[in-house]
This record gives sequence, C-alpha cells and structure tokens, in this order.
Amino acid sequence: MTIPLKIEKRLTPSRTASFLVPFISLLLALIFGGIILLTAGANPLTTYKAMFLGAFGSKYSLSETMVKAIPLMLCGLGVSIAFRMLFWNIGAEGQLAVGGIAAAGVALFGAEWLPAALLLPAMFVAGFVAGALWGLVPALLKAFIRVNEIITTLMMNYIAILWVEYLFYGPWKDPAGYGFPGTAQFPEAGWLPRLPGTRLHLGLAFAIVAAIFIWLVLGRTKWGYEIRVIGENPRAATYAGISLMRNIILVMVLSGGLAGLAGMAEVSGIAHRLQKGLTVGYGYTAIIVAWLGKLNPLGVLLVAILLAGLLVGGDQIQITMQLPAAVAPILQGAILFFMLGGELFTRYRLRWEWKPTESKTLGPSPLKPGQCPELCPEPVEGPVEGREGGS
Repeated sequence: MTIPLKIEKRLTPSRTASFLVPFISLLLALIFGGIILLTAGANPLTTYKAMFLGAFGSKYSLSETMVKAIPLMLCGLGVSIAFRMLFWNIGAEGQLAVGGIAAAGVALFGAEWLPAALLLPAMFVAGFVAGALWGLVPALLKAFIRVNEIITTLMMNYIAILWVEYLFYGPWKDPAGYGFPGTAQFPEAGWLPRLPGTRLHLGLAFAIVAAIFIWLVLGRTKWGYEIRVIGENPRAATYAGISLMRNIILVMVLSGGLAGLAGMAEVSGIAHRLQKGLTVGYGYTAIIVAWLGKLNPLGVLLVAILLAGLLVGGDQIQITMQLPAAVAPILQGAILFFMLGGELFTRYRLRWEWKPTESKTLGPSPLKPGQCPELCPEPVEGPVEGREGGS
C-alpha cells in the first residue's frame, strides 16, 4: 500500500508559514516542557511564571539575563556568519577560552608597561586576535588540505579548556589566593564599565556593534554577497570566480575573533580575573542561538536573550521551587527540537496524492453503447495512407 503523502519543496518560502510556524513550535515546546514538569511533580504554569519573573521580573533579574546573553550574542554572531558559508564552526567554546586567556595575560603582565588608558583597548585587541588565530587553524586545514572542520574545531575546544585550567591552577595562580584556583585580580583599568547597581557591562555594546557590522557586511558589501553565494552553492561560486580559500580564512578570522571577544568580556566585565567558570558551555549554546535566530544578526540577539532568560529562570526555580537543575537544559533542547523541526514546513509542504485504483480485470469496456470519453478519437473515413488500397 502506497501512502499518498508527498513532501515537496516550495518554490518560494511561505510568508504565512514563516510567521506562524515559530509561534506554533514554541507553543509545542512549552507543552512538551509542561509534560516533563508534571512528571517532576511541578505545576507547569506556576513554574513558567516563576521562570519568567526570575529572568525578567525586576531590574536585577533583567540585568543578570543580559549578562548571560552577552557571550551568547557574541559567540552566536561568530558561529552564524561561519554557518552562512557552510563552514561548521563548532569551536566557539575554545575560541572564547583563548580570548579570555589573551585578555587576562595583557591585564596581568601588561599593566606594568602599558598606560592605564590603553590597557582595556589592548585587552580588547588581544582577545579578538587570539580567538581569530584559534579559528584560523581549522580554516587553513579546511582550505588547503580539506580536513573536516567539525572535527578540528571540536577537538581544539578541549585543548583550550584544559589550557585555561592549567594556567589558573598552575603558573598564573594567585599566590595570595588562599589556595583557591584563579589568577590575581586585574587592575581596575582592565575592568569593563558596568551599569551602576548591576553586573551588566560594556560587552553588550560590543555585541550590538558586531550585529550591525555583520548585517552591513552581509547585505551591503561584495564580500557579504560572496559569503551568501558560497552558502547557497559552493560549486557555482567557484565557477563564478569566487575564492573559497580566501573566504574560508576571512570568515573564520571574524568568527573566531567574535568568540574570543566574548571571552575577553567575561574575564574583564564579570570575574576581573581568569578563573573557573569561563568555559561553561556558551560556545555550544551559541550553535542553538545561531540556528534559532536563522543566522540573522537581529534574530541571534533576540534568541540569545531568550535562552539567557531560560538559564537565569532555571536557576531561579531550582532555588525557589527545589526543581532539578536539568529543567532549563531540557526546555532549551525542546525549543531547539520543535523550532528546527518547524523549519520543515516553511521550506517544504505536504501534499496528498490520491490515485484511483487501477482495474486489473480484462474484458469489454465498461462504457455503455453511445457513451464515449471526451478524448475518444473520431472515426477515420476514407483511405488511410499505408493501408492496402490507400494513396
């Protein structure tokens, strides 16, 4: 038996589906999360309300959500521009880590010879350059010897994470830190300015400027056009004379640099030192941010705030409602599953094809005398060429 259901690609994306599908997908994700909460013995509506208030219900909670959103924004923007070109950068976590290392190194050892006014800009440059160089390694391997970038970027994450731990447990450990792992505190000239009364720092401006820059590059420049063409069809881009090697290298320099900038913002704006807690999965969550934001800079900013709210709200319900810490990651996974699954209906449509059952009986036609289908041939009169006696 053949199922009369066919999935076919739309010639143009449906505007109605593009508007409705995200809302329906989010609703289904919340329903699924509600079922999980019920199995944990919690009221879904009460839990969702507590999460929302914990993430956005006060000035303090909103500022904490934005603090969590900053590294997600920067890493998500970096990942999204690489994904636009079909370069699968899974290494934002490692690029963030080396960006934090470089910025910490400048703050700890450069304050003696750098003027105070130049310390923060030097940390900014060091964080960006370190992340860019870390991303350049898999880019060169991909461009010249076709090494799979998923493997190289992922493996380099572990090197960077272990490098961070080695430094603050070992040679950079604060001798006056009473045995706690971490470097000495940075001089105040190396602290990012904060919004008074909150932990919200200047890194938010970095993310907004980066989003505007990427939007301009993708929509208003020749380089952005080349990135889009490569993302649509790499072979056609090659035939058009677009250099894949050059674009892979340039895109990964920008992608890794933005992730490195996220590391700089974390050590300079939050901890004011290099310590445990720098690599907590922001680079991996950024992949979710990039896909849910549809690789659009504005969408990445908004989705980063949403997922940061889930993280902060998840911590809140863990404290106030005694729920497991895994609730927030479960909701993140549900949202990702339903949102990406919903994308199928914006690019494809379902069509039912009912075919009449063909009769296998042999015999005379079921038509009654005098009946004839519209396409029945007219009787031929007169001689026919090729027959005996014809002309």
